[in-house]
Amino acid sequence: MRKPTTEGGPDRLVALSDGVFAIAITLLVLDLRVPQGLDSEGFHEALGDLLPNLGAYAITLAVLAGFWRDHRALFRPVRQVDADVIWLTVLGLGLAALLPFPTALVSEYGGERASVVIYSAAVASLGAVHLALAAVISRRPWLRGDAGPVRDEFLYALDLGATVAVFVVSIPLALLVGPAAMWWWLVLVPVKVWLGRKEDARAAG
Repeated sequence: MRKPTTEGGPDRLVALSDGVFAIAITLLVLDLRVPQGLDSEGFHEALGDLLPNLGAYAITLAVLAGFWRDHRALFRPVRQVDADVIWLTVLGLGLAALLPFPTALVSEYGGERASVVIYSAAVASLGAVHLALAAVISRRPWLRGDAGPVRDEFLYALDLGATVAVFVVSIPLALLVGPAAMWWWLVLVPVKVWLGRKEDARAAG
């Protein structure tokens, strides 16, 4: 079987990814503002109104930071990239850059089912693209050269799969119970902690 044509090293693609994730995280901050010229009562009211924005910011910051960390780990053993790796990476970066929009929807219109559905769909799509990218790199050892995978491939797939599953389930859940479906996202906390400990244990062993 003939190997696909490679497109060179991954350095520029990784640098582009770092830049896009940094810009996406920066854009989240633009929704955190308090109007000028408020009296004391208006100031405290504005601070209270800012709490949903801070919550949405914290959630998306954690999501983007997790995907950025996983993306860096995924590319660590890569020595060459091909067309599939490039377009999957660009697709994922496009979804990452889009996340400030559904974040604004959740912070400003968190009481709307559509906001939760759009946010969940965006995060699930980003996770699915990362899963596809991981599968491509895993099945094409010539892209890694002499370097083996840094992370346990099964645990990595399980980690991403759990993220995708939780946010996919959030979509019909939001249609049934409304914004309360966002509490379902907390399921990821113990799952991520457990997977992190498993990975640390395998690395130590």
